Parts: sequence; C-alpha cells; structure tokens
Amino acid sequence: MPVVNRVPCTGSATQIGIVHLGLGAFNRAHQAVYLQRHLNRHGTSDWGLCSANLRSNHTLVEQLREQDGRYHVAEYRDREQLTLREIGVLREALYAGEGGHELEQLLERMAAPQTRIVTLTVTEKGYCLSPSSGQLRRDDPTIAHDIAHPQTPRSAPGIVLEALRRRRAAGTPAFTVLCCDNMPDNGQRTRQAVSALAALQDPGLAQWVEQQVAFPSCMVDRIVPAMDEESFRRLEQLDCHDRAAVVSESFSQWVVEDHFPLGRPDWEMEGVQMVDDVRPFETMKLRMLNGSHSLLAYVGLLAGHELVFEAVNDGRLARLIERYMAEEAVPTLHMPAGIDLMKYAVDLQARFANDSLQHRLRQIAMDGSQKLPQRWLLGAQQLLDQGRGIDCTALGIAAWIHYCTQPLPGRPAHGVDDPLNATFADLAGRFDGASRVDAFLDLDEIFPPALSARPAFRDAVHRAYSALARDGVDDLLQTVATPN
Repeated sequence: MPVVNRVPCTGSATQIGIVHLGLGAFNRAHQAVYLQRHLNRHGTSDWGLCSANLRSNHTLVEQLREQDGRYHVAEYRDREQLTLREIGVLREALYAGEGGHELEQLLERMAAPQTRIVTLTVTEKGYCLSPSSGQLRRDDPTIAHDIAHPQTPRSAPGIVLEALRRRRAAGTPAFTVLCCDNMPDNGQRTRQAVSALAALQDPGLAQWVEQQVAFPSCMVDRIVPAMDEESFRRLEQLDCHDRAAVVSESFSQWVVEDHFPLGRPDWEMEGVQMVDDVRPFETMKLRMLNGSHSLLAYVGLLAGHELVFEAVNDGRLARLIERYMAEEAVPTLHMPAGIDLMKYAVDLQARFANDSLQHRLRQIAMDGSQKLPQRWLLGAQQLLDQGRGIDCTALGIAAWIHYCTQPLPGRPAHGVDDPLNATFADLAGRFDGASRVDAFLDLDEIFPPALSARPAFRDAVHRAYSALARDGVDDLLQTVATPN
C-alpha cells in the first residue's frame, strides 16, 4: 500500500465567481485544485466554482450533487507515494448537454455580475474551428443551430456568446474568457470562435466582444488519465469510496497570461506562473509533451502496447521519443532565459514512465484530426524551412493513417473516435497504399496546403507509410529510433 498524504478541504467559498464549461477529469484535477489550494490558504473565498457538463450524460453531475460538490483528487508521485486531496470549491454542478434542462440556469449563472471569469476545457474540437485554418466551421451542426437559434445555444462558443449578449443588454461588464485547452494561442483561437459566431448573429454584439472581452491564453500541464474501474478499485483500497474522484500525476503546471479586467484569484501564491506572453510555454508543451504523447500513442499501439508507461519502457520507443524531442521539437522552440529544454525532455520521459497512472494510449489517440496540426504540423513546417529532417514526425503521421484505416496487429477492428471518422472510413474504402496516403494528406481541414504541397513533406510520409507496410513497425523502429 502506498503512503498517503490526506489533504482535507479547510475553507468555504462564499459565492460563485468562476463558471467552467467542460466538467471533465482534467479541470477537476487541475484548475479546481489550484482554486482549492487558494481556498484552503484563505479560509474563505468569493471565487467559488460552478462547472457545467456540455456533453456525455448527467451521471457525474448527479454524483457531485449527491456529494455536495465534494470529490477527491489522487495525485500519484509513484506507486509508493500519493496525495489524496479533498476538493470542496465546487459550489454548483450543471448538465447543459443534449437533452439537459439546465442550459437556462447555466446562462443565468454566467450572466450574473458575480461571475467574473469563465474557463473552458471542451477539447480542441469543442471550439468548432478548422484545425488547419483556425476559421469557424459554419457547417458544424452546433454552429448552424446557434446561428439560427442564438438564445438556446448548443456549442461552447455559442454558450459563451449568449451569456455575453445578456451581460451587454443588462449593462454588466464582460467576464474574462480563459481557455484551458491544448491549442496554440488558445486565447486568440477562443476569441476567433466567439467573435466569428457573433459576426454571423449580430454585428453590434461582435464589435462589443472585440472591444470589451478579454481572452487571455494559458498553458496547462498535468497528466490526467480517464478513470476506469481499476482506478476506482485502487482508490477504494485507500478507503476512498468516491465515484467522482480523479487520478493524476503529482506534477502540475499552469502558465497564465495576466489579463483579467474584473479581477482574479491570487493564483501566483499557489505556484501559477502569471506572465505577459504565454506562447513560448504553450508551444513547448504542445510539441514536446503532447507531440511525444501522440507519437507514443499511434506508434505504441502498432507495436502492441496499451498504456503509456508500457510504451515508454520499450527501449525502441523511448529512443524514438528522445530523438523526436531533441531533433524535431527543440529546434522549433524559442524559450525565455532560464528554461532548459533538454532537462524538460528528461523530466517528460520520467513522467511518462510513471506506472501508477495507467494512462491508455487510446485516450491520447482520440481526435487526432484536431490534435495533429498544433502538435506536429506547425513544427514540421519550421523544420523543413530550416532544412531539417522530419523522420519521427513522418512516422507518427504514417502510424496515425494506419490507426485510422486498419485493425491494429493481432486485434479486431477498433472504432476511431474522431470528428472525421466517417471521412476516414470512406477514404479507407476507396484507396489503399500510396493513394491512401495522398488522400489523407489532401485533407486540407487537417493539413495546411502550404505544408501538404511540399514534396519533402509528402515524400517523408510516403516513405514511412511504405516502410510500415513492407517491414512492419518493429523493423522500422530500429531505423527511425536511432539518433542522427
């Protein structure tokens, strides 16, 4: 049994000051933890939290209500040591997804003057932006609905916009919108989604949003696997019988652009880095941590692994990640003084090897069409501009195409969890071999034409895909995993 450090909730939030969209495991194990530490330190706070689930089912919301909003976060340093933290800062949980009846309650909460910050973790696809161009996808069903029915929105941008419209009508100052999802310039991308939707609904509202609403960017970093029955069983052995609990690693980082016109908690006292420009940090995390994670996911699944720690303990995959970070991620980054990227790379390998997390590769493999542009493709453009190779990235893309179109070795066909899964199935049925690669690289919703048109890029992906088909992942890893 591990040594457990139990940290109870010792404060009381007097009112709700922050509304969060996306009541998932990550927010409960990251941003809510910082708010809880703030509450414990002060004893009382007017930065209580309301969180809304926008999709899936309402089971989690009901569980949290039964527990008066309280739940636990198990922060594993390793199998021998963990901190079990009680979270009590959540004052209200709502379900505003399809079939839910609490959308109006959520909008009223967001429009209330006491709400000064709205945060989001709705995943990359939740902003309804084209992954390659960053433009609002007007053909997205939720966006089409929100254009026609703005007062009963279904999308996250639509919900934010309707709440802002109500505040404008009431003469209430705009809340700050803080995106906490893994996207480059995530504040600007959130602004683009909300402003573009506003322009389609009401040009006057769009102008007000541009002038009055702050959209700071931030970088979030904590590994939070999806909960499964084994995770709950392990917690029950620690006398934690909490179906709303979350498991995470002990490491946590939050870097936030400091622009909050209506105020904010003194997060810096809890270790949050409040900065003028978050872009170097978010790019570092996207390309090194997230890029490595995606590489481990697609190549690791082809190599027969199911969990991150299993994949990174495969020496060939460990060397592949080392080469990717040293040769294809670090050369694209420009960090402030004092940031040691090679130390960060070593630390990432150690975090990936934490076998207490049971982080599934399939969880990381989800929504690849939304993740690849910021994790790999923007960096690949820079590398090619510098005359550098992209062998590791090309292998990752080839493995992703394989994952989207073919059964994994020795296992039956699997469902591809991706907004473009129907497109992938259509391409798999109509093309094979080199023509399949071309068909995927021609998907301009994923691959920017400026990149996909480059012969060096296409040739590298074709070589990797051909080698996978001809030699298999084991032989290919022996070549690509060797540093130049």
